[in-house]
Amino acid sequence: MGVKILTEHINVPGINTLETYRKMGGYRSVEKALKTMTPDEVVDEVKKSGLRGRGGAGFPTGMKWSFLAKPEGKPRYLVCNADESEPGTFKDRVLMEKIPHSLIEGMITSSYALGARTSYIYIRGELMFVLRILEKAIAEAYAAGFLGENILGSGYSLDLHVHPGGGAYICGEETALLESLEGKRGNPRNKPPFPAVQGLYACPTVVNNVESIAAVPWIVNNTGEEYAKIGVGRSTGTKLISAGGHLNRPGVYEIELGLPVEEFLFSDEYCGGIWKGREFKAVVAGGSSVPILPAQLFLKTAEGTPRVMTYESLSEGGFVSGTMLGSGGFIAMDDTTCIVRNTWNFARFYHHESCGQCSPCREGTGWMEKILHRIEHGHGHMHDIDLLVNVSKQIEGNTICPLGDAAAWPVASAVRHFREEFEWHVNHPDKATAPGAVYRGAEDLAFA
Repeated sequence: MGVKILTEHINVPGINTLETYRKMGGYRSVEKALKTMTPDEVVDEVKKSGLRGRGGAGFPTGMKWSFLAKPEGKPRYLVCNADESEPGTFKDRVLMEKIPHSLIEGMITSSYALGARTSYIYIRGELMFVLRILEKAIAEAYAAGFLGENILGSGYSLDLHVHPGGGAYICGEETALLESLEGKRGNPRNKPPFPAVQGLYACPTVVNNVESIAAVPWIVNNTGEEYAKIGVGRSTGTKLISAGGHLNRPGVYEIELGLPVEEFLFSDEYCGGIWKGREFKAVVAGGSSVPILPAQLFLKTAEGTPRVMTYESLSEGGFVSGTMLGSGGFIAMDDTTCIVRNTWNFARFYHHESCGQCSPCREGTGWMEKILHRIEHGHGHMHDIDLLVNVSKQIEGNTICPLGDAAAWPVASAVRHFREEFEWHVNHPDKATAPGAVYRGAEDLAFA
């Protein structure tokens, strides 16, 4: 068993209450930071840890904190991005539902480091039951003196609020989130200025993911150097993985970065292999927005090097033969999966969730959905396959926010790695649309 930083006590009965959380060592980082450390010292520990943003981008958290502008007379804000809407990703929900005080403790310690006196948790609108759990935990923290005026007699004060979104995936992008938090339509902003300079209410703001913030207490308690010893290279610490799809043991797993992907996928400690003993066909390693990989390229790079669960290893080979760790939304697919149908389903999602602000994304996602629908339902033409690739290229890199890229990458990679399957759909429309039909090779039409 590897080191557990975020989930060590997650199954302790009553861990969602302040009393039990305190018995397990909770809020020690608040006491240590406010009584014995300066804000800059907390920031330095996070820098030393090498902690990278766990929401998908993987940007170094301490470096992001150090960019925060310090204009006189303006408040500073910390905003937690709990708008977990990426298909295949559910690890933040589990953390907030099971052990809410870990996030609240992280918010207090991080807010102190950043000089924020008011902070927000922006939560996915569909998770109202989790919002109520967080609000109850926040009330306990206020009653115990960990929130409010003059926390622990330190002179530092903090108010913490939970704000539900309206169920828009686009608000997972940090500037769209800030627009929504201000009461506006959740459209992404042009950058620069970046949130660290002009964020919430045009004030310096840091936006961090739930998992990133929840890791800060351990770093403060145990030092950044100890955290950096866990993991491999620039991928330090642990990572929560939302494992789903055709697995014997789906769920949320906390892994040490550097774990071999084969061990994660097939060992009984983690996913336990592909369900029903079926053949492993493909995987989406970091949520629906990352490139899909066929099984052989996920287990090993194009050069034959076994992959490990790190930001660097999974991206080796670029988008030609690699993918991204992303938010950790791990979706395994067995050989009963129709890649065309799966890609069409993803495209439907991104077309629906596009805010429409950028023409390439607004129009391009609609085109991709229509073309994929046509191919999947037996009305496609061979030139449609190249048209899909062309449209994805017109979207990628031409939008204000990454949603356009997130829509284009799955489509482009599906065609790149599974073009034969797309061609089979076009050439055999009657077979492809038969109930339960799955392509497993031109000579091997199977029915699931």
